Amino acid sequence: MSEHSQYTPFSTESLPGYLAGVAAIADRLGGDQSAWKVREVGDGNLNLVFIVDGEIETIIVKQALPYVRLVGDSWPLPLYRAFFEYHALIRQEARDPGSVPEVFHFDETNALIAMEFIKPHLILRHKLIRGERVEGLATFLGNFCARTAFRGSELSMKSADKKADVGLFAGNVEIPAITEALVFTDPYYDAEMNHHTDGLDPVVAQLRGNTELKACAQRMLMKFASNTETMAHGDLHSGSIMSTDSDSRVIDPEFVQYAPIGFDIGMLTANFLMAYFSQPAHRGAELDDYQEWILSVIADCYQQFEAEFIHLWKTERTGMLYPKSLFEDQGHSSEAACKALLKDIWIDALAICGIEMHRRTLSLAHNADFESIEDVTVRAPLEARNLMMGAEIILKAETIADPTALVAMARDFNKRDIL
Repeated sequence: MSEHSQYTPFSTESLPGYLAGVAAIADRLGGDQSAWKVREVGDGNLNLVFIVDGEIETIIVKQALPYVRLVGDSWPLPLYRAFFEYHALIRQEARDPGSVPEVFHFDETNALIAMEFIKPHLILRHKLIRGERVEGLATFLGNFCARTAFRGSELSMKSADKKADVGLFAGNVEIPAITEALVFTDPYYDAEMNHHTDGLDPVVAQLRGNTELKACAQRMLMKFASNTETMAHGDLHSGSIMSTDSDSRVIDPEFVQYAPIGFDIGMLTANFLMAYFSQPAHRGAELDDYQEWILSVIADCYQQFEAEFIHLWKTERTGMLYPKSLFEDQGHSSEAACKALLKDIWIDALAICGIEMHRRTLSLAHNADFESIEDVTVRAPLEARNLMMGAEIILKAETIADPTALVAMARDFNKRDIL
């Protein structure tokens, strides 16, 4: 039986009848299905997303499509990605309670997840473009990355449990394959679906002609493809975070993959840097202050990541890695071992950061920070700064000491006229 044989893609008209047959959802929505209001609001690359307003409560229903929505049915995708997203969400909730939407219902056949409607939260990327600030953002994200990484690794998990999870998520083949191509490889050659802003050709040629840079990116791809340190969100950026002025949640982990611990925080850092570099096209008199706030989020986020990681190291290091029997039980400190591990994570995070800065400008899926700048003569110079800093981060990852050095580098590139 094919994966699609019993699958039904829903519409705003057909979804209420389906939901009425799921008692837990019907009770949550309340009232008669004829009174429910359904809107399809999916503006991403892959899925249908419905907001369902009932008499009692509002929920979100997310349904995978058997193709890439951004491209169409010429690029098929397996429906099983919803299965992995569901399993990612329930693990993230267990590892960092309250950080992700609560799941109410999962239908594997129809690749459908019904979950909490997070309100009045808005997509963080849009808030950054508008110049809005989010209190506690760095603390929340630093904790999320540290808790999900540490608690999803053999620093904390029983080895048998972690290996079973690696085996489960290893079945998510097609989605990580998108990352392997679009993120790590496509930016560095003339791939079919690549596109970039007019005027960037000299910078693009410089990047694609740099064999050392491309080798560094491929070494990081090798780590991504083979290093199963922890369960990573896999696509953690400002479009997969929803925030109010003082509260945030993480959404959309369908690119979940066991990967290096530094993957999520590296990708996240890249997206904040792109928000930073795009700001001259979005801000007026308050430009400097807002750009500095973004840089403070970058630095504080990683510092919180390290602080929480160290806390978990001291209190939840119960897995097979760095066991206390080798350190504390013999009267030895494990502080140096933790510090060395965090240094390795930082280097990986930096490499991922630089690569993500390239892919979001040169590969298939760009981001709104730059894409919403309609005047290409304004956009291209800002993207050029982003591209060249990305290259320097990749090439110098082992020599960038800490987040303070990284944000100092960003300030320097923000002043450069590259085009």
